[in-house]
Amino acid sequence: MATQPHTAPSPQTTVLVVPGMHCASCMGKVERGLIALAGVESARVNLSARQVSVRHDPALHEPDLVAALERIGFPSQPRGEDLTPPISAVKPLLAPLAVAGFACMNVMLLSVSVWSGAGGATRDLFHWLSAGIGIPAILYAGRVFFASAWSALKHGRTNMDVPISIGVVLATGLSFYETITHGAEAWFDGTLMLLLFLLAGRVLDAMMRDHARAGVDALLRQAATGAMVVNKDGTLQWLKARDLLPGMMIRVSAGERLAVDGTLLTVETRLDRSLLTGESAPVAARTGDGLHAGMLNLDTPVDVRVTAAGADTTLAEIARLMEAAGQHRSAYVRIADRASRLYAPAVHTLAAASLIGWMLAGAGVYHALVIAISVLIITCPCALGLAVPVAQVVAASALMRGGVMVKDGGALERIARVDTALLDKTGTLTLGRPMPDGPVLDGLPDDAAQVALALASHSRHPLSRALVEALTTRDVKAAELADVVEVPGEGMRALWQGQRVALRRPDGGAASRGMVCALDIENRPAWLIPFADRLRPEYARALHWLRDLGISAQILSGDRGQSVVETACATGLFARAGMSPEGKQQAIAMLRNMGHRVLMVGDGLNDGPALAAADASIAPGSASDVGRQAADFVFMGESLLALPRAVAGARATMRVVRQNFALAIGYNLLAVPLAIFGYVTPLVAAIAMSTSSLIVIGNSLRLALPARWKRDEAA
Repeated sequence: MATQPHTAPSPQTTVLVVPGMHCASCMGKVERGLIALAGVESARVNLSARQVSVRHDPALHEPDLVAALERIGFPSQPRGEDLTPPISAVKPLLAPLAVAGFACMNVMLLSVSVWSGAGGATRDLFHWLSAGIGIPAILYAGRVFFASAWSALKHGRTNMDVPISIGVVLATGLSFYETITHGAEAWFDGTLMLLLFLLAGRVLDAMMRDHARAGVDALLRQAATGAMVVNKDGTLQWLKARDLLPGMMIRVSAGERLAVDGTLLTVETRLDRSLLTGESAPVAARTGDGLHAGMLNLDTPVDVRVTAAGADTTLAEIARLMEAAGQHRSAYVRIADRASRLYAPAVHTLAAASLIGWMLAGAGVYHALVIAISVLIITCPCALGLAVPVAQVVAASALMRGGVMVKDGGALERIARVDTALLDKTGTLTLGRPMPDGPVLDGLPDDAAQVALALASHSRHPLSRALVEALTTRDVKAAELADVVEVPGEGMRALWQGQRVALRRPDGGAASRGMVCALDIENRPAWLIPFADRLRPEYARALHWLRDLGISAQILSGDRGQSVVETACATGLFARAGMSPEGKQQAIAMLRNMGHRVLMVGDGLNDGPALAAADASIAPGSASDVGRQAADFVFMGESLLALPRAVAGARATMRVVRQNFALAIGYNLLAVPLAIFGYVTPLVAAIAMSTSSLIVIGNSLRLALPARWKRDEAA
């Protein structure tokens, strides 16, 4: 008897929200903790979204995954279908940072008096005042690290916050002991300074992650929040998007976006689908055509049969592509993960060895403890931690003055290494604003121009608005019209001095020659008015500068062939037309497989996955919300010089980052032996640690000065 082949059940994917993750070390622990669970095939963390995507056997249920994370100290919950606003990672840190800064300044003022020679009862008073200010502030500002360290220790593991917390607690306890025993030294100032610098670095990091997360949320907001459902008995009922189901019939008004994917049931209409495809001109849709969530209905109310809703829509799929693409940018994070694994054991070992060694040498518990605390504080990786974020922030400010906004500081590292630039056409390489042909307008008779202006002024169509702008600047006065009518999909009609006039879509082959409209006046030949999208200012200089930087540029457009060919001829760039969002993503993947590092430049929703998948991405300020959110950089002006300017600025930043790393490592090589051999008190350790941080900050501030990339631009 033949036996049925055994078919293994397909793995399923579960997304868990893990709010307790805040560093590369946490990422590694979460991924390793889940992969160790039988039945888990893979686990990939998205630190920006504080989520982990787990691919596992269907026999393994969500509570099993949640319990596995709970055992290693990370509370979690399954991500719901409803997308709630992301929890800001910055806000919880602002109050501790402010408290640490305020207390640090006040305690430092008291310490200056002690250092100036205050002794006896005066010194005791200042120490008590410092304790009164410092201890509550340390408990409040330090809880960020204490909670994380306690959670790790409770589950038998360590993280970077454990040695920091031990150092802070021991230094505070010893300072309080010195205060009540009328000792000569207390280190509340150093402890607060330590917390201040640690919190400042963590706030900078959280700000960057909040910006990265905002992209996917902005994308999903493009769909309508609900739709008007037509029931079987003909009654209408408004339902939220989450309640819409396949098979329902919805009515979409003119000017309304679709909340779901569906099939057009009724009359012809035109759609603005530029967010999905990049196609700049409105597209006609006929009965039976497929529509997608996020498209804008331009002409007439239509009925649509729902085919996909919620997480099954094309828009949601694009969001998933963006989210998945964002998780592939972890080369730097992996390096940080390895460093963090070494940091905690190394610091604990050094401090314990110092404590035991000095006790064996007969130094006594108090003196040995002071040295161990000094080792813990002096090895605090503040300078190392600030080496990258401070340079990124200073460079971001310098680039902002040059018209380039940096949204993801980590992208400076990636864009510095790109060797290939892929440019979308409409709205990116061009301004995205159709302009009527100037000589054709100049050749129109005065009365024809007045009729054209009057007809165009009654329409909100992009070509009509461009025509009104161009004719108005030529001081043309609008003619008086009667019986003005706009015919959906056709254009404007009216009567002028008893004659029929129209501004309409041209007939036959003229309609296929890009953007063009026809002006009709009865008993006179029609005028064809072509439109063109202008290239951005200084595009030639920008492309030349990119070549000097060793970057080859190509056009990757979702537009139709003819308009792309014209732009390719004008710029001399290799071009591909009619590219879908998936096609653009595949083109980037192919280039990356060939060893190239890709910079994507785009503006529309259709560019979102490509912007997320590339090594680095830039969008113009005129881009859609989604395009701006998905990109790492946004340039504010119209000039294309922002592209090479961003690359040159990023390369200068990475040179400074490498110098900062050298300074931080040099500091540790010099300072740690001094602390181990007892030449450093906790206060001196805090000052040394802060000084190393200030040196790194000072070196980074050079990026704000007239920089080399500015001279490159002038050349």
